[in-house]
Amino acid sequence: MIRGLNHITLSVADLDRSFAFYTGVLGCRAVARWPGGCYLTAGNVWLALVVSLDVRSGPLPEYTHTAFDVASDDFETMAQEIRESGTEVFQDNTTEGASLYFLDPDGHKLEIHVGSLETRLAEMRADPWDGLEMLI
Repeated sequence: MIRGLNHITLSVADLDRSFAFYTGVLGCRAVARWPGGCYLTAGNVWLALVVSLDVRSGPLPEYTHTAFDVASDDFETMAQEIRESGTEVFQDNTTEGASLYFLDPDGHKLEIHVGSLETRLAEMRADPWDGLEMLI
């Protein structure tokens, strides 16, 4: 049985650029680094950045993204730092909780979010989406 997420690996074109973004802008903690990649932590999540010649040249068209948990007290400051870094915001927030949706230097879709599954479910119960079936 799956116990949870083990790690997330993202392919990057330029390790120095991505390392600076994830540690300097997002505040991830550096754990290990080598010429072809690095290991970081984002809270309790193990994040691997690996240099790839086949990395995307921009964002994929679908909604797939990685969301990082941010405390409500830190959200505005962090959102401002992300915007000031020059990164592209790819959509506005239309759901519960403060969120900023943005691209990393290689076009991976990311989000910082204030909230949890419990707060999202409470919102959905209060204002059900069309066709919603609550399973818990």
